[in-house]
Amino acid sequence: MLRQKHSISGRILPLLVVVLLLSSCASIPKLAKQDINIINNVMKAPLPEIIRGETGLAKSGTHAIWYERIKPENDIKGSILLIMGHGNDALSWPPKFISGLVNNGYEVIRFDHRGTGLSTTTEKWKKKNAYSLTDMSEDVISIMRTLNLKKVHLVGVSMGGMIAQLVAIHHPVKLESLTLIMTTGDSLNDELTARSNDLLPQMISAVLKHGAFGGKKGKMKLQVVQRKILMGEATGKIDVEEIAETSRYNQEKRDGYHFITARHHQQAILLSSSRYEELGKLNMPTLVIHGKQDPVIPIAHGEQLATTISNSESYWVDNMGHDLPDAAIPEICRRMIGFFKKTSKKKKP
Repeated sequence: MLRQKHSISGRILPLLVVVLLLSSCASIPKLAKQDINIINNVMKAPLPEIIRGETGLAKSGTHAIWYERIKPENDIKGSILLIMGHGNDALSWPPKFISGLVNNGYEVIRFDHRGTGLSTTTEKWKKKNAYSLTDMSEDVISIMRTLNLKKVHLVGVSMGGMIAQLVAIHHPVKLESLTLIMTTGDSLNDELTARSNDLLPQMISAVLKHGAFGGKKGKMKLQVVQRKILMGEATGKIDVEEIAETSRYNQEKRDGYHFITARHHQQAILLSSSRYEELGKLNMPTLVIHGKQDPVIPIAHGEQLATTISNSESYWVDNMGHDLPDAAIPEICRRMIGFFKKTSKKKKP
């Protein structure tokens, strides 16, 4: 009888797991027929070239960090170094955001985080000696050293903003200014508004439904669905064609996506402690940008950063979640360019 119960439970448990997974997958945003048609068309069309700048590798310990340097056509007004968020690579920056900065006379440097894109390492990741956000901040310095950049306007989003804070704290002379977008000075601070509990299950479900076994087209769908999840309660259109083209390019001309890297980056975040005490000592020109509908890092975190950093100004964006929405990019770029110009004028004798 006991053996029979074990046999029954052994059959039921996998079935329950499947049911739970299917139920979970059903909770993620669905792709519209138009979205699927766009993705199908991208699969058939010639693939546009996305990398147009100077590329190279910067040595950072056992890591070789891939970067791209995109210069304006005319004189360079300054250098902007972009740090992307958790689990993402250089191509995660929206092209409209890049062009919005370059077209205003600034050169832009973007790079692949450890474990993403074309960045490589000779050391296997192990939890017992996992790298930290401080280690990742040295990747930024290695790029500056490789490109012989004395100072940059440093811009970080989400985890990239956490890394940017550490660069500002440990290497303040390297920065003209600091821009922190949808980020926090302490990701484990429970006193601020809690995150959405639905987000992580939705992101995992999206990977299970589209990314794990869906092939090239599935990964393209995954990028679109995850973007919809990160929007939270914000509304508006997303450029499905642009996202699909970038995803296909990543898979065909680069090293694709490494889902395990998100775990490595999450561990780096968990190893970090609060930076608020050190940020309170900064007197660096800082611009804090945050979406009012951010479901990942609620806007209270952005408000805390703006309050803590003495020489800061802020811009709270309506109808923006944990992403850079197409509709908001022109104004975000305009604010950033104005901030950079003001920063440069203040430093002139």
